Amino acid sequence: MTDTQLSNKRIAKNTILLYVRMLLLMLVSLYTSRVVLSTLGVSDFGIYGVVGGIVSMFTFINSAMATGTQRFLTYELGRGDQVRLRKVFSMSVNIHLLLAVLVLLLAETVGLWFFYAKMVIPAARLTAAFWVYQFSVLATLVMILSVPYNAVIIAHERMSAFAYISIFEVVAKLLIVYLLLFSSWDRLIYYAALVLLVQLTVRFIYSFYCKKHFPESAYHWEPDRQLFREMVGFSGWNFWGNCAAMAFTHGLNLLLNMFFGPVVNAARTVAVQVQGAVFQFSSNFQVALNPQITKSYASGQWDYMHSLIFRSSKFTYLLLFVVSLPVFLKVDYILALWLKEVPPYSAIFLRLILCVTIVDAVANPFMTAAAATGKVKKYQTLVGSILLSILPISYVVLKLGGQPYSVFIVHLCVALIAFVARLLVVRPLIRLSVGAYLRQVLLPLFAFSLVGVILPACYSWYSDNSFLSLVLVVLLSGVSTLLFGYLLALSKSERIFVRNKVQTLFLRR
Repeated sequence: MTDTQLSNKRIAKNTILLYVRMLLLMLVSLYTSRVVLSTLGVSDFGIYGVVGGIVSMFTFINSAMATGTQRFLTYELGRGDQVRLRKVFSMSVNIHLLLAVLVLLLAETVGLWFFYAKMVIPAARLTAAFWVYQFSVLATLVMILSVPYNAVIIAHERMSAFAYISIFEVVAKLLIVYLLLFSSWDRLIYYAALVLLVQLTVRFIYSFYCKKHFPESAYHWEPDRQLFREMVGFSGWNFWGNCAAMAFTHGLNLLLNMFFGPVVNAARTVAVQVQGAVFQFSSNFQVALNPQITKSYASGQWDYMHSLIFRSSKFTYLLLFVVSLPVFLKVDYILALWLKEVPPYSAIFLRLILCVTIVDAVANPFMTAAAATGKVKKYQTLVGSILLSILPISYVVLKLGGQPYSVFIVHLCVALIAFVARLLVVRPLIRLSVGAYLRQVLLPLFAFSLVGVILPACYSWYSDNSFLSLVLVVLLSGVSTLLFGYLLALSKSERIFVRNKVQTLFLRR
């Protein structure tokens, strides 16, 4: 078996493991969101979402460094340099410790000022919101310090670790829900404290796993100014891109709070919960594929790298399409079935956020490819600047009397512009043919979308809002995606690959 075949087999295995993990987390996440919203109430649920958003604003600093850590670890694994790999890990621990201190200082100064001076929170819930804020700060610090260990697992493509540890995480989150139902304490504070406890426990499990299986994850104090400058310099340009991401995610949430209050924040939180579950269907595939993109660049396999990028974009779209279409068509019924009380604007928020998610997910392989080269200055400067414009444009639109959903229309339009910019910037970095990408990815997906949506949409239009109707829409979406995806979206070689896999599966039985 060739190296490429082994890599493809590893990608398939890791994707399956990540989907098992995703299904567990998705089911629990959707169930717990329903119970938590019902238990806390719309206002407290909105407060939890927006207060946590303040803390998350500071994590864009960490996100930039996390991308760099992932890239350097995966790159050194691709080169096979174990000494350098150990140094990279130890340096990443040092850097993330410094970042944790920086985020703590920002959260307890700038963050607290914003909390008291700008947030729209009912006076009776201000104390509870303060403690939610503090627990969220601690949870964020735990997340920052966990990055090097999670990056090592992904770099080694040990996705089984995520699947197994998620079983514990699922049980813990279910336990939180039941404890919340029977608690006589302030449930908003209690919920935030329990979430922190679960994150702490999971973080130590990941750390223990890494130290047991990967020798390089044993920390050593090894000062290396050159490596420090390389990693921070690479992440410095990612900082700008993550600053933009922070602005149009948490910044939009804060704008909605300033203009419309916590009830609209609850609607956005609900929409983001569903969007997060849907996005997992594609992100798991990309997480399994991304290390191979970086390793193929490190080993000089250009053609294989291009094929991975094309597959990542194409299959990401197909996976999101089959999951998003039923949600898009039956969103009102799904929300009513899921939640006891549906916050206003939830349906339209969710539809628009799903569209943005699809555009961004298809473009994600470009960022992975750019990061693999280490030349991210132009990419992050241009794309980050485009995305950063979402916040001021949205502010102007709301000032002029725009409805809450108008900020997501702005987001979608800017995301489409950023997609084109990503493709054009990454082209010379990895010798990518734009024409080949259009012919092999975008045009087939466009043709598939026009045809694949017809049957589910027609049935949904003429059917009633019932559980049976929802099930049939899901089935029709699946059939349309399988049939027309196979005929219109896949290339000849990809269709042969699928046929061979299906035949092998049945022959084994």
